[in-house]
Amino acid sequence: MAKVIFGNHSSVLVPRQDRDSIRKFYCDVLGGKIMKADPERDFIRLGEDFYIAFLYGNVADESEFLRSARSIWLEIKSDNVEEMTRQILDFRVRKLEVPDPHLYFQAPGGQCLRLVGTDEDLSFYEGAGEGPNVAKVKEALERMA
Repeated sequence: MAKVIFGNHSSVLVPRQDRDSIRKFYCDVLGGKIMKADPERDFIRLGEDFYIAFLYGNVADESEFLRSARSIWLEIKSDNVEEMTRQILDFRVRKLEVPDPHLYFQAPGGQCLRLVGTDEDLSFYEGAGEGPNVAKVKEALERMA
């Protein structure tokens, strides 16, 4: 059977009016670098080898999907979680109240992210060990919808 893994390239269609805040957040706060930009898109590199292409269009910012927790969660890692948490929250992102020890938030453009430490044991997210109470997580997600 064929196998798949997540690659190091992502893309997302976002509202055109969010371009400035997306650039400031992903570059100034998270330390990304714009690798290429044109009127319709930005290619931003995070770390050494993760790329996100932001495709700007006429996307309704108030859509139910964009502002709910029913989207893919991307994981970002930092070697200084406390400092990065402060910078992220100072940017005034939408913090998501998930009963998990990590910071969950929506970045400009609506992407859901979870912040973890680079040296943290994340084996729970790989299916090993005990983790957060699933019923409480579902309850929190329902309140966000």
